[in-house]
Amino acid sequence: MSRIGKRPVAMPDGVTATLSGETLSVKGPKGELSMPVRDEIEYKIADGEIAVNPQTAKARPFWGMQRTLVQNLVTGVSEGFTKTLEISGVGYRAQSQGKTLKLQLGYSHDIDFDIPEGIEIKTPDNTTVEVSGIDKQQVGQVAAEIRRWRKPEPYKGKGIKYRGEYVYRKEGKKK
Repeated sequence: MSRIGKRPVAMPDGVTATLSGETLSVKGPKGELSMPVRDEIEYKIADGEIAVNPQTAKARPFWGMQRTLVQNLVTGVSEGFTKTLEISGVGYRAQSQGKTLKLQLGYSHDIDFDIPEGIEIKTPDNTTVEVSGIDKQQVGQVAAEIRRWRKPEPYKGKGIKYRGEYVYRKEGKKK
């Protein structure tokens, strides 16, 4: 039995869900998201909750994951998701300019990263990048693409890392 799947997904005020055909749509103050539903899983919308229950024994392995995907839809349209990246290194900086993010990461040229639709990027200072949006998967993908330009290296820790990420440092040569 899935411990996660047993719990229904609570919908906060202002969030509505509809099940039409093979699509579950969730609307909220921040926007609208939808996902395809599985035939093996039963989705019940009642009393401000969405219950996810398996119909067959084959559905049990991904029952909890389907409930988590529904939770991500509800959280996205009500609160949204944010990933924060920190840039460390001499001369490394980022600046948001309209629909592009300009990165200076020690290369001979600046990197212009085009911001996809549905994503908002803020730079509170020149070493912090905040990626936010309503789709958790898209926010994580954009943050990973930005981080890919200069991953943190193990000797000095220079590069782009997630806030709270620990970079294991190597010692270096001994004399």
